[in-house]
Amino acid sequence: MEKFDAIRPYRDNEIKEVLERLLTDSDFLRSVANFYYPRLTSVLPPLMQWLARSKLRSQLKDVYTVRSMQDVIAEYMDKMIHDTTTKLTHSGMHNLDEGKNYLFISNHRDITMDPAFVNYMLYHAGYETLQIAIGDNLLKEPFVTDLMRLNKSFIVQRSLKGRELLQSLKLLSEYIHHCIHSGQNVWIAQREGRAKDGVDKTDPALLKMLAMSRRDLSFGQSLSELHLIPVAISYEYDACDILKAEELYAIQKDGSFTKNERTDIHSIVTGMIGFKGHVHVAFGSELEIDSDEPEAIAELIDGQILKNYRLSDANYIAAEMLQKEGVVVDHALATVIQEKSISESNRRAFSSRISAIQSKLMRHLLFGYANPLVNKLRSGYKL
Repeated sequence: MEKFDAIRPYRDNEIKEVLERLLTDSDFLRSVANFYYPRLTSVLPPLMQWLARSKLRSQLKDVYTVRSMQDVIAEYMDKMIHDTTTKLTHSGMHNLDEGKNYLFISNHRDITMDPAFVNYMLYHAGYETLQIAIGDNLLKEPFVTDLMRLNKSFIVQRSLKGRELLQSLKLLSEYIHHCIHSGQNVWIAQREGRAKDGVDKTDPALLKMLAMSRRDLSFGQSLSELHLIPVAISYEYDACDILKAEELYAIQKDGSFTKNERTDIHSIVTGMIGFKGHVHVAFGSELEIDSDEPEAIAELIDGQILKNYRLSDANYIAAEMLQKEGVVVDHALATVIQEKSISESNRRAFSSRISAIQSKLMRHLLFGYANPLVNKLRSGYKL
């Protein structure tokens, strides 16, 4: 529908034109060269960009549709998973009914990898891949916009103000309902911005947006039509843990954190190429909504995400370090940590990971790892 043209992903008949544009974009080619040949690109950038263009032309020669583009992206994901994870697992897929479409709402730890991992699981299980919500604040580079829209991303226009913002949110709500009703799965984060402190909370304002386009229904009925499924994504190691700690420290010290033009791009690239260890994607069950209160529905989502979050030794080690420093005083947590069997290899790996971090950032980084354990324990969920 034409009214969605400004925010929707690219269609089949637009794919070739966009690909040709990307193959002449020097910023994009430099990024691809860095991905494949990081050392050589720093020494011979023009040659490596030429090789990147040649490699891309070969990979993309048979791409004419969105589906064939997804096949190519899956190959990139295979390389990324091989290079940056030790294991990728999933659970809860039995909760998905064939022939039914869902709005997957996940915790938000990484800008691009969160939906990418959910999408990868659906793709390899033979389900319809996702339409992915992405904020326009992340689309500062033209090639990033093209890449995201090629990969079935639609744009959340966060930079607008006043009446224009309200209209854009209503259009976004209409688009998401349109996707579900026309046979598409959709992914959206549970809140704007990543959870930098490891606390996963759904913003009730997100739920209000989702219901905006169906004023003819009650709030709960409008959300029920979207078949909401909470998803918990667990990273053994957060590739952006130091970047997040730097931001939290700046907010603590100065009251705010100022981004520059490269901040988000740096986080995206770090999230892609940084080491993640074991990654687990847990699909919850479709929400049974019997309330019209956004806060109550948000708690249902949070409960499933926290319950299904897969803890690793890194979570326990970080909590143990905070306990020893007296920052966290919790007898139940101390007992859990004492009873937990943590491998020496994982202790060494975590120690090595944090060895170079500035002392002023340490507490923020440790809380990012410890909070999922702390909150799961306090909420009474099985560890």
